[in-house]
Amino acid sequence: MLIETVKIQNREIFNIEYHDKRLNLSRLNLFGISSTIDLNSYINPPNDNKLYRCRVLYEREIINIEYIPYSPKIQQNFIVVESDIEYNYKYSNRDKLNLLKDRYSDYDDIIISQNGLLKDTTIANIAFWDNGVWITPKTPLLYGTIRSKMIDEGSLIPQDIYSRDVDNFSGFAIMNAMIGFKVIKNPSIRRVDENRYI
Repeated sequence: MLIETVKIQNREIFNIEYHDKRLNLSRLNLFGISSTIDLNSYINPPNDNKLYRCRVLYEREIINIEYIPYSPKIQQNFIVVESDIEYNYKYSNRDKLNLLKDRYSDYDDIIISQNGLLKDTTIANIAFWDNGVWITPKTPLLYGTIRSKMIDEGSLIPQDIYSRDVDNFSGFAIMNAMIGFKVIKNPSIRRVDENRYI
């Protein structure tokens, strides 16, 4: 099964067109279904001003929708780890990602690297400030909705980013549907093979 995680606050549904696009592309690629689903027809925001994580569970069709109150977690300390994990689609089963995170539980999150190329954290796409522009890995683990929107708007540039270069950048950000684009002030990013920080 797959999921979409949609931000809702003050009854407003955020970035819905990009969630629709990813959901319907996943249904087409995995199940061969070309008919489309409009999530606006299924999501009924709670009648208050709280921040919610709307969790849409689906396969060929929508299976279930939950509205879960959300509080962002502080993320400051990261470690870069080589892993062959694949997460091309937003599956509900995150066991491999969770096991990797548990292995490095002293850190707030892991930045996954594959063959020396940075990908994502376990919950977010990433970006680095480089010579006046924000860059993001060209081939992430998951093509996130905020990432896609920012690339379309021209405020984020996809390119290969090597783990060996993390100490060469002057800024770091994470992004996902719930936190938007969040710049991490004074992050600690360690590589698992050596004690190097930015």
